[in-house]
Amino acid sequence: MKISNLTDKRIVISRTDSIGDVMLTLPLCVWIKTNYPTATILFLGKGYTKAVVECFDQVDDFIDWKSFENQSKAEKIARLRALNADAIIHVFPNKEIAALAKKIHIPVRVGTSHRSFHLLSCTNCIRFTRKRSGLHESQLNHELLRPFGLSELPTLEKVSASTSHFHAPKVDLPKFLSSALQNDGKSIILHPKSQGSAREWPMEKYAELTRLLTQQNFTVFFTGTQAEGDAFRSQIPTNSNVIDTTGKLTLEQLITFISKVDYLVACSTGPLHIAGFLGINTIGFFVSKRPIHPGRWKALGPKVHILVNDPECASCKKKGDCNCIADISVKRVLELLGRGC
Repeated sequence: MKISNLTDKRIVISRTDSIGDVMLTLPLCVWIKTNYPTATILFLGKGYTKAVVECFDQVDDFIDWKSFENQSKAEKIARLRALNADAIIHVFPNKEIAALAKKIHIPVRVGTSHRSFHLLSCTNCIRFTRKRSGLHESQLNHELLRPFGLSELPTLEKVSASTSHFHAPKVDLPKFLSSALQNDGKSIILHPKSQGSAREWPMEKYAELTRLLTQQNFTVFFTGTQAEGDAFRSQIPTNSNVIDTTGKLTLEQLITFISKVDYLVACSTGPLHIAGFLGINTIGFFVSKRPIHPGRWKALGPKVHILVNDPECASCKKKGDCNCIADISVKRVLELLGRGC
């Protein structure tokens, strides 16, 4: 089934996973709004990603899937039916959401053919592969727009231009941060952890980088969850220009904070994507192993720089595990920062 005209239609984009994945889905909204300006886009995601989605001016409303968890099937059906959706795009396959969308007879239901339950619940099953593709995740997501008139996948440069629709919220920062941001010299965020979602650069290298940066009059901020801070706080060098913010910021505050610094350094995790979208000088650590290589998962944005220890790493090309990210030198990071990225 194909809707040739989305004018005045209501489209649900379902992506109920992590911040980085959600951000690489947001460019779909730009394509829809560019081609059908009067379409209404409803983003169905988990509540903790709401702050990110609401920064993107192409989304009309956010629906928190987590708020459905303790409701009965009848209540879920009633809430979804009240959205009056004309189409739903299952960017992240979710068996329950797919079944509910069919139950309430959303006219067009799009998903990947690589999930068997989509064969029974979707009107349009799009056949494409992610794992073996050389395309970026944000480009691959566009495959699901085929039923709505997309004939050719956009270039990565065009997708990256979508980041101009992302704007930091206007929220107050804690006084200790506002004061530290007024220090002379450059400011940089180091985000060492990823909650286990990515390969991580060693904490001892972040510590070494911090010591060298403070010698160059940088103010260094560490970000992360409370649990992450508990794990690495003892390794943070003691210096008046080193600020530990772990566990002290809401996501809204973190986004605003990132927008106000000069640089951010992280592995493949949410704050890396946020910084990229905000146009901050961003350095991301990756391994060359498929399917977690930067060609698939690099952050979007005009000032994103990727560091891989060896793009031709023999171990990464094998099916075994490889942690060559640990071999990326502090010197390479400092060289990028010295050039202003």
